[in-house]
Amino acid sequence: MKAKEIVKNLYKSDALRDSQLLDNFLHPDISLDWHSSKGFLRMNKEEMLNLADELKKAYESSRVYINHLLEEDGVVTVRYIHYVKTIENPREEMVLANFIVIWELKDGKLYRGYQMSQLN
Repeated sequence: MKAKEIVKNLYKSDALRDSQLLDNFLHPDISLDWHSSKGFLRMNKEEMLNLADELKKAYESSRVYINHLLEEDGVVTVRYIHYVKTIENPREEMVLANFIVIWELKDGKLYRGYQMSQLN
């Protein structure tokens, strides 16, 4: 499977809220550098899986709308909007944040990520 397809499958699935599903996409030595409106984070695999569990607890559902998905030399860039529905108000969908991520893959799994996000 091409790197672009792997990244697309990640964001089209519920892996951002499902740590067991997310684990299938992550290389054991993954590292994500995340610049957000709240500061900088460097996350490893365990921290990413814990974040997925936290999102599952906090939101009834979520979906990703991909604006751009580009691949060059096995490196994939994805720009997307992450929508969520809260447990308190599952009928109203809201934008959680806007994201852009550059992914490097190794052995068919996400290996290095460089992410920027802005809360809505």
